Amino acid sequence: SIIEYTHIGSDITDVVDIFKVLADESRILVLNLLRDGELYVCDIEAILGLTINVSGYLNKLKTARVIISKKESQWVYSRHNDDIFLEFPFLSSVINEEVEKISICQEDLELLKKFKESERCYD
Repeated sequence: SIIEYTHIGSDITDVVDIFKVLADESRILVLNLLRDGELYVCDIEAILGLTINVSGYLNKLKTARVIISKKESQWVYSRHNDDIFLEFPFLSSVINEEVEKISICQEDLELLKKFKESERCYD
């Protein structure tokens, strides 16, 4: 039926959108950092040593529904969208297994660990 066809098209669009956001090195680095939970944009900038485009990376990930954000006071926190990771298990495999094999991602996670033990930029 046309309803089934539309639903299939929607799923394909979702998968294509996910692959598009995964096709950028910086967005992969951001997703890697978010593996351990939510972070504020300033945290991500500090760990990755980026001062521009982090909000843009987050917006693209949010548009593809790979991450979600919440606002507390003046801070916006982002984290993985668990629903999308459940709906598309390949995403979890890529981020939690394959990305872990990349040395820069391992280094970033070590920096994140040290960063969490120290003061964050908004404290």
